[in-house]
Amino acid sequence: MVRASRRDVLFQIAFTAAVLAANAQAVIAADAKNRPNVLIVLVDDMGYGDPGCYNPDSRIATPNIDSLAREGMRFLDAHAAGPLCHVSRYGLMTGRYPFRTNVARWPTEAVIEPSRTTIASLLKEHGYRTAMVGKWHLGFDQRAYSQPWPGGPVDVGFDSFFGIRASTDIPPYFYIRDRLAVEPPTVPIEANQSEGWSPIQGRFWRRGKIAENMQLEEVLPKFTDEAISIIESHHRAASAGDTQQPLMLYLALPSPHTPWLPSPDFAGQSEVGLYGDFMQMVDAMIGRVLEALDTAGMAEETLVIFSSDNGPVWYDRDVRKWQHDSAGDLRGMKGDAWEAGHRMPFIVRWPGRVAAGSTSDQMVCFTDLLATLASIVGDELATDEGPDSFDFSPALLGRESSNPVRTSLVMESSAGLMSVREGPWKLIDGLGSGGFSRPSKVEPAPDGPRGQLYNLANDLGETQNLYDQHPEVVSRLRQILKNAQQSPATR
Repeated sequence: MVRASRRDVLFQIAFTAAVLAANAQAVIAADAKNRPNVLIVLVDDMGYGDPGCYNPDSRIATPNIDSLAREGMRFLDAHAAGPLCHVSRYGLMTGRYPFRTNVARWPTEAVIEPSRTTIASLLKEHGYRTAMVGKWHLGFDQRAYSQPWPGGPVDVGFDSFFGIRASTDIPPYFYIRDRLAVEPPTVPIEANQSEGWSPIQGRFWRRGKIAENMQLEEVLPKFTDEAISIIESHHRAASAGDTQQPLMLYLALPSPHTPWLPSPDFAGQSEVGLYGDFMQMVDAMIGRVLEALDTAGMAEETLVIFSSDNGPVWYDRDVRKWQHDSAGDLRGMKGDAWEAGHRMPFIVRWPGRVAAGSTSDQMVCFTDLLATLASIVGDELATDEGPDSFDFSPALLGRESSNPVRTSLVMESSAGLMSVREGPWKLIDGLGSGGFSRPSKVEPAPDGPRGQLYNLANDLGETQNLYDQHPEVVSRLRQILKNAQQSPATR
């Protein structure tokens, strides 16, 4: 018997390891190739009644959003994780109710810990290229503008980020690429408002500083261009064989949140004044992104999810003046515990998998994206991941059973008023809107109800308070709320 030399043995081991590694990479690449690209488009402060596919009486033209509905599934009972920008986005990213952490620290600190599983880190682990464009609003660990700012998108699962720290009415105003300010905000900018609208509507922004080469009216088209560039570059790389990664793109448009700044092409084009003009511009930008998917030949392989982060800033006087109900007959507005604060248009298009023109009555929440995307890529969340996330992929794929996606939904309004849903029943643990609508909070009368109870199955407008008529329902819902608040943040 001839003994192999140590060098030959080492070579054989290295060769075998290389073959195994190559085979493993081939399996991963083949697996990733069969998974859909994911495009999440989140607009800002758009109401349930703005797109025509949710409100036949809408006076705002939204042909591109409506096309997604014709080609996909509309959810009729979908909810943001909260009725404000930052809380909503926290739930979407992490699968956790935002009351489980201190989201209020976003102005100076990162809200999401780097170790926390997010929709981006989950998909990145499954071979996706992950990119984010637009409004973050979940904080950075702030430093000098010349230094990197940690804690943002590229530290919680995104390969790249181009965007802004918060809204385009909250200074300082500047762009961020990955962790660095593109240009520091050094130029003073005075506050602005519009005649004919409330102080927080119209061309409203706050006083502060802005980067020298930044123009607020250019932010929306600039983010649209960036998203299209990512789609085009991904297509080129895939066509050249340079990548077999699927793409996950999170496009968080900061509009139609104030300031309402329609470009000249859209000024005066709607029947709802400045807001309608800007909303139609938002729809057109969405159309450009969808067209880029078509042009790249990626549309058939892409799961598109569209929604808004919370309800609109739209008062009763606006409804009367413009004959347009941005809340779509729901009660309230942004910030509120009432339905208009958080019940959102929510559309999913996935050609060949999600039935075109379909609807779902399942109650879902932004927090459910994490578990749903995990299911789509063949993963299962651990006990410490997405404790408030439930998989709604069976609803998407037409495999709905009689069991609901989630049995309850718990939420905190902008003023700290808690609410809980179970089936058709909704309890608001206090009186008033809990948000932007006045009165926000009301002290109970000695002989009056101490909270609000509505049966949404026959009173979606929340007009009949049944709190005193159904004490057993109130007691049950209070216990569900208590359990949710006291439970550890695990699944």
